[in-house]
Amino acid sequence: MSGIYVHIPFCRSRCIYCGFYSTTRLGLRTRYVDALCREMELRKDYLHGTFSTVYIGGGTPSQLGAPLLRRLFYYIYKVYTVANDAEVTVECNPDDVTTAFAAELAQMPVNRVSMGVQTFSDERLRFLHRRHTAAQAAAAVENLRHAGITNISIDLMFGFPGQTMTQWQSDIRRALELAPEHISAYSLMYEDGTPLKRMLDSRTIKPVDDGLSLAMYDALADSLAAAGYEHYEISNFARPGFRSRHNSSYWQQEPYIGIGAAAHSFDMRSRQWNTASLSDYIAAIEQGRIPMEREILDARTTYNDIVTTALRTAEGINTSYVEGRLGTIYKDHLEKESAPFIARGLMRRDGDSLCLTRRGIYISDTIMSELMMV
Repeated sequence: MSGIYVHIPFCRSRCIYCGFYSTTRLGLRTRYVDALCREMELRKDYLHGTFSTVYIGGGTPSQLGAPLLRRLFYYIYKVYTVANDAEVTVECNPDDVTTAFAAELAQMPVNRVSMGVQTFSDERLRFLHRRHTAAQAAAAVENLRHAGITNISIDLMFGFPGQTMTQWQSDIRRALELAPEHISAYSLMYEDGTPLKRMLDSRTIKPVDDGLSLAMYDALADSLAAAGYEHYEISNFARPGFRSRHNSSYWQQEPYIGIGAAAHSFDMRSRQWNTASLSDYIAAIEQGRIPMEREILDARTTYNDIVTTALRTAEGINTSYVEGRLGTIYKDHLEKESAPFIARGLMRRDGDSLCLTRRGIYISDTIMSELMMV
C-alpha cells in the first residue's frame, strides 16, 4: 500500500537546530490549506489504490488549529481512498496539546500523535528555543490519553553541549514514566545554515565528545530494550505492534505522495519534490500548476537508495529483493562489499538479509558508503 505525507511548514518560532523547511508567516495558514486541497485535486491520479498511512508533518501541524486540520482531513478522504485501518499521524508541539485540542484531534481520523519533546530539562529546552516546558510535555501525553488516543510517539535528543550521562539517563527515565508507544531519539545535529551551527562555528558552544555520544546511544538502546521496546530502526524504538507504519514505508521503498511546500513524492520509478518557497508554492497552485522538480531513478540510484534506507532497519537489506528488482549484479556487489564488515562483526547475515550489528550502527554512514555503487 501507499502513504500520504502533507507538509505543514508553520512554526510560531524557530528552534535553533532545525534544518527542515519552516516559516513563521502564520497569517498564510488558511491560504496554504486552500492550496494543499487544490494540490490534492491536481494530483489525485499520482498514485492509485488504497493508502495505508497518512502523516501530517512539519513544521508544527498543531499550529493550524482544529478547524483547518478538519478541513485538511476532509479533503484527504474526499480525494484519496484511505484504508479503514490506516495509521493517521499528526505532529504536535506539546504546548499546543491542551485538553480541548486533544479532544478535537480524537474527533478527527487521527489515531497517532508524534510530539517533539526533545528533553525534560527546561534549561535545555530554552537553549533549543523550544516553546514548551517539561511539565507541558507530560501534560500533553496525559491529555491525549484522556481523549482516547492510544498511540503516542515522542522525540528525544541527546548530546547537548555540556550534557552529562546522568542528565541523559534522567531524560530516558522520565520518558519511560510517560509510557509512550514509540520513541525516536537522535544525537543533536549541527545542520548548515542553522543558528546552532553558527554557534558551533563561532566556538560559543562545544560539541559533546564522540565517546560520550556513543555511550549515550548505548544507554538509550539498553534502557528501552529492558523496558520492552523493539529497536527496529537506528533511531526508532517501539512497543510491540507500534512501529511507525508510515516511516517504515520509506525504509521499505513503498510509494508515497507528498503534498505541500518542500514535500517529496516517490512512485517507484521517480522522485519529485515541490518548491521549498511558501510564496512560490501557493502562487503556482493557485494558477493550477504543480511547482515541482522530478528525477527519474535508474537502477544504480535505486540500489543506493535501498542501501541507505533498508540498512537502517532491524531487518536490513533483503538480498533476494535486490536481485529480483535490480538483477544479480547488484546482489553480488552487495554481498561482496558486505563480507569484510561481516567478518569484523559490524554486519551479520540473517537468512536472505544483511543487517547492521550494534557495533555496525556506530559507523553506519561509513558502511553504507562502502556498500553503495558509485
